[in-house]
Amino acid sequence: MKKFIYITLLFFASTTVVNAQDWITDFTKAKSSAKENNKTIVLVFQGSDWCAPCIKLDKEIWHTDEFKNYAKDHFVMLKADFPKRKKNALSNTQQEHNNKLAEAYNKNGYFPYVVVLDDKGNVLGSTGYKKLSPSEYIKILESFKS
Repeated sequence: MKKFIYITLLFFASTTVVNAQDWITDFTKAKSSAKENNKTIVLVFQGSDWCAPCIKLDKEIWHTDEFKNYAKDHFVMLKADFPKRKKNALSNTQQEHNNKLAEAYNKNGYFPYVVVLDDKGNVLGSTGYKKLSPSEYIKILESFKS
């Protein structure tokens, strides 16, 4: 019985962690969600398994409770990942999708690169990794809206 309870608790804990930040990987869905919910899109270009500043940004900003709580009501989070390790390889379809996003929004190939977009895909502003608190980073993202 204890084993069953432990497994059940572990399942619910892992589900909570997985759903803690709602990242979208489809641009069309992101634009639709942004329009429906009157939010801006935060498009993040990252190299999740090789880019040290990307990993820091993920840990210091995206995974904090402060950012996640704010983002759920204000942003549609769109991820364009470019992993290098074979074990982390994306599907061909997803890789093509990310490549098209990079052609449109990250021609210089910066990593990490954070682009704030309106619901039509127009660029409002961009930034990268900065050693800031989540609230300071949120202020930067919000400043692009005006």
